[in-house]
Amino acid sequence: MADHVLVETGTPLVEAWVDDGVGVLRLNRPERRNALHPDMYPAMRDVLAGFTRDDRVGCVMLTGAGTGFCAGGDVRDGRRPDAGATSRHARAAQLARDADVVVDLHELPKLTIAAINGPAVGAGLALALACDLRIAARSARLITGWITLGFSGDFGGSWLLTSLVGPAKALELLVDPAPVSADAARALGLVNRVVDDTDLWPAAMGWASAFAAGPRAAHRLMKQNVSDALQLPLREAITTEADRMVQSSTTDDHRRAVAAWLRARR
Repeated sequence: MADHVLVETGTPLVEAWVDDGVGVLRLNRPERRNALHPDMYPAMRDVLAGFTRDDRVGCVMLTGAGTGFCAGGDVRDGRRPDAGATSRHARAAQLARDADVVVDLHELPKLTIAAINGPAVGAGLALALACDLRIAARSARLITGWITLGFSGDFGGSWLLTSLVGPAKALELLVDPAPVSADAARALGLVNRVVDDTDLWPAAMGWASAFAAGPRAAHRLMKQNVSDALQLPLREAITTEADRMVQSSTTDDHRRAVAAWLRARR
């Protein structure tokens, strides 16, 4: 039977638990389509740090409660970039600190999956794109949304879009806030899988739990290889890739996989 252990988040606005090797982090403001409130950021970062340390967790999944994934920053009840009497520098520094949760997601040493159950808008879209993989309900929509309020973008949204679809398409998506359907997002490479709405949760959990049961050390090293591919020339990348290949050959995961392969061959 799968374990199902609740994780203390420090705020009811974020829920977290471990189930079948999957650390689930769920945004929990369904009445506001899970719009981001300042109290959510430290709780999310604490949960992600806990999942990183927790040996039960082999894969982390981010999703939203109710019918929305995340409506982005809450411009009504949350902290706005233009709020308060502090300097522009201080406001920008605070916004960047809040956005560190995106960096935590993107650099997590375990595989991460966004289960996009509804609209992902602005900073909410950035959170989804910060994950390694994305599975979306067919009714889900991806919306940059910043331009609608005259904002230029935050939470790494521009960087993440550019890395996934290239500069021209990223800029088009930023200046045109038209919703992108789940199927169109898959065609663009923004989403890996699309399933019917009623199938999202079992499909996402099945995908995540399969990764959780897999060779975690290899997953971590593969993530580093992909990161290098975006930054290093091929000759340098081959050198670091070779070192990680040797690292993976010394792991228990590798030894178990070889033993299983030999048994199957016999």
